[in-house]
Amino acid sequence: MALVLFLHGPSSSGKSTLAAEIRKQAAGRTFLHLSIDHLRDSGAWSPSAYEDWNTARPAFFSGFHRAVAGFATAGNDLILEHILDTPGWQAELRRLLAGQQVFFVGLHTPLSTLVARETARGDRPPGSAAADFERARIAQANEGLSYDLIVDGTQPARINAATILEALPQPGTLSRFFD
Repeated sequence: MALVLFLHGPSSSGKSTLAAEIRKQAAGRTFLHLSIDHLRDSGAWSPSAYEDWNTARPAFFSGFHRAVAGFATAGNDLILEHILDTPGWQAELRRLLAGQQVFFVGLHTPLSTLVARETARGDRPPGSAAADFERARIAQANEGLSYDLIVDGTQPARINAATILEALPQPGTLSRFFD
């Protein structure tokens, strides 16, 4: 059984920074860090390369979800950064990650902070953070997302990483992700 630390939050909430800090503080535990950003930043994937990204999007994300599950099923502990912004994604991941130890962490960051970070980064289309914030809010309400732990995205990553690592569940504990 692999441990899947699922970091959920909108764009610019601090998921990547938090994931790096968790890996730094994990003291002897190796985590594979997976995100869509890694595929984009490496050049392996670009939504603009598709003639019709909206049509291609469901198959792309279904493949990503299966890849995540494949790594976990093979016994790799993971830090997964993801935004559950589409109906059915949580159900798909519940099915694919059944039998794994999931720890579902909500990274809550105020919209004003997201927008400021997005502007400072300059590597996202303007408005992405606000759109992700709204989609995440709607998904949380409609999909009934329930976190094992919520951390404040305005806190330093070192504090949030320590909080997450201290709160890791005992093996066999059922995550609220599966509720």
